[in-house]
Amino acid sequence: MNANRVGNGKVVLIYGGGQSFTGMAASFCRSEKELDEIVASEYNKNLVRTILNSGHLAATEFDYYIFGIEGYSRVTEVQLVRKRLASYLIKSGRVNKHGKRDFSIIIPDKLEDFAVDIPIYIEDDITHETTKHDLSLNALDIAAIIEAWYDKGVALGYNEEDLRYLKPQATEFKAIIGMNAHALLDWFKIRCCKNAQTEIRDLANKMLSLCKQVSPDVFEDAGPSCKVLGYCPENKYQNPQCYGKMIKKEDALRVLKDYYKSSNTDT
Repeated sequence: MNANRVGNGKVVLIYGGGQSFTGMAASFCRSEKELDEIVASEYNKNLVRTILNSGHLAATEFDYYIFGIEGYSRVTEVQLVRKRLASYLIKSGRVNKHGKRDFSIIIPDKLEDFAVDIPIYIEDDITHETTKHDLSLNALDIAAIIEAWYDKGVALGYNEEDLRYLKPQATEFKAIIGMNAHALLDWFKIRCCKNAQTEIRDLANKMLSLCKQVSPDVFEDAGPSCKVLGYCPENKYQNPQCYGKMIKKEDALRVLKDYYKSSNTDT
């Protein structure tokens, strides 16, 4: 069994990084040039930034990015595939003990030493008296038991399609993900937020870092919603780490209302 830790996942940018199609789309929206001229024209950073600042994100849907990821758990997979405007190729959930893949899990550091006592009742062969024993099991112990159960099932000829029903959420998954820039910008708003689950936030931040390296103009202002909007839309669900550092949406609206009220009074 291979055991990795949350935060050690690997992300590779397989394809993407050009900003040319976003540049063409921006030029198409904001110029009166003929199509041949638009295609032949040089990339215009200022035009792209103008389009993005205006909120015309449809222009970013023509640049596409493909990532390869590994070292993340099924916990993150479930959250990842909620993003519908994306393409996913996820490796089979069967461990396949016939020399292809290992039983791999991902666990948070803080749970590594957490253990629970499981009561085990053993009957004496002679007296037939039953004695209770407490067996202390931590996360790795439980995963090892499931792996042993899985191995035994494979050895006895059970289908791996059936055996995987008992595989834990901690099981590693590997995938290829494809999204256009618009989908990524929206996804980063949610998954880079400190309220996002730790592992998928790690994935989102690594993907964002790669995007900024190859397409800095498109992803210059990308990140959690608070960075994009200038306020936190979570309101009462704002992450405690952000208290006093980022104004909430309801407070920002109150400031604006007070401002407009005072402006109308002055006039």
